[in-house]
Amino acid sequence: MSTNPQNLPRLLESCRDVEHVSYMLRKIQELNLSRRVRLMEVCGGHTAAIYRYALHDILPDEIELISGPGCPVCVTPMEYVDHAMALAALPHVAVATFGDLVRVPGGGGSLADARANGADVRVVYSCADAVEMAAQNPSQLVVFLGIGFETTACTIAAALENAIERDIRNFNVLSALKTMPQALNVLLSAPDVGVDGLILPGHVTTITGLGCFEFIARDLGIPCVVSGFEPLDLMRSIYALSKQLVEERSDVENEYGRVARAEGNLAAQGAIERMFVPVKTGWRGLGKIENSGLDLRPEFAEWNAARIPVHVPRSHEPRGCRCGEILRGQLHPEECPLMGKRCTPETPVGACMVSSEGACAAAYQYGSYYADYE
Repeated sequence: MSTNPQNLPRLLESCRDVEHVSYMLRKIQELNLSRRVRLMEVCGGHTAAIYRYALHDILPDEIELISGPGCPVCVTPMEYVDHAMALAALPHVAVATFGDLVRVPGGGGSLADARANGADVRVVYSCADAVEMAAQNPSQLVVFLGIGFETTACTIAAALENAIERDIRNFNVLSALKTMPQALNVLLSAPDVGVDGLILPGHVTTITGLGCFEFIARDLGIPCVVSGFEPLDLMRSIYALSKQLVEERSDVENEYGRVARAEGNLAAQGAIERMFVPVKTGWRGLGKIENSGLDLRPEFAEWNAARIPVHVPRSHEPRGCRCGEILRGQLHPEECPLMGKRCTPETPVGACMVSSEGACAAAYQYGSYYADYE
C-alpha cells in the first residue's frame, strides 16, 4: 500500500488487523521449527511494540524474543551523563536535551536533579530548537546533548551545518552519537551471546541502507530482516527469519519496503559524513567499541563541547542493575532483581527503565510482570 499520508489510517488498520496477524502466526507455526531459537530485536522501538502487542505471548514456544542495544538512551554510558552534568554546572551554560535523557541516572544524580538544584537544563524536541535557543541568547553557551543512532545523527548534522553557516558560535554539541554495525559485530561475535536471527532496526536502515548489515549474514551466518513497527510488520519479519533458519540460509531481507530502501538515504548519509568522523566510544553493556561513535570533525572543534575543560568523576553502574546484560540479550527485564521493586519508571535505577524504548520500561508498562509488582 502507498505511504501517501491519506492512506495512513488504512495502512495502520491493516498492519494491526487481528486476522492478518493471526494468518502470519499460522504461517510461523507451520514452519515447525525443530529447535528453540533466539531472535533479537535490535531497535528499542521494536521492543516497545512487541510488549505493547504481547507478541511474546502468542508466538510458538520455540521462538524466544530478546532485546538488543537499540535504545539510544539505554546504551549511553553513565560517564556521558556525568559529563553533561559537569557542563550544566558551569555559569552561563544551558544544556539542551531530549526529554528522556533528563531522568537517566549518572554517578552523581540525573540532569533532572541538576535542574532542581539550579542548573539551566532545558528539554527540546530537536537539535534545530537548540540552535535557535543559542541564536536568541548570544550571551549564553547552549550545549546540545547529541545522543542517538544514524537516524538522529543526520538531523544533528543538518542543525550543525545551519549553526556554522549562520556563525552561531555559542552553540555546541556534546556527541554520544553511535552507529549500529560495529556494535552488532562485537555483540554477535561474543561467545556468551547466542543469537539465531536479527530483527534489524527499521529507522536506522532507512538512513544507512541494507549494505552495512550484509556482513552479519555473510560472515557470521546470522539471518537478518529489516522490520517496521506494527504487529503485522514484526510477525512478517519473525516469519522471514524463521523461514531462513528452517532453510538453513542467512540473508538480509527487507520487510519494511514501504519506507526502507536498499541504498538508504544518500542525502542523510552525506550530511553525516560532512560533519562527523567515526571514533571509539562507550556503550553501556558493551564497553568501548572502535569506530562505533560519531564526533565532530576537527575543523568544527569550536562547536564541540568536548573541548570545554570540566572534571568528570568516575562512576559505576548501580549495584544490582542488570541493564547491561539486558542490552546484550543475556537477560529478560523480569530477571533483574530490581525490576518493579527499587527500579520503577517513577524511581529508575537503570537507564533501561527510563526511556519509552527501554526494555525494562516496556516490560513494566505492558508486560505480564506489571501486575506482580502492584
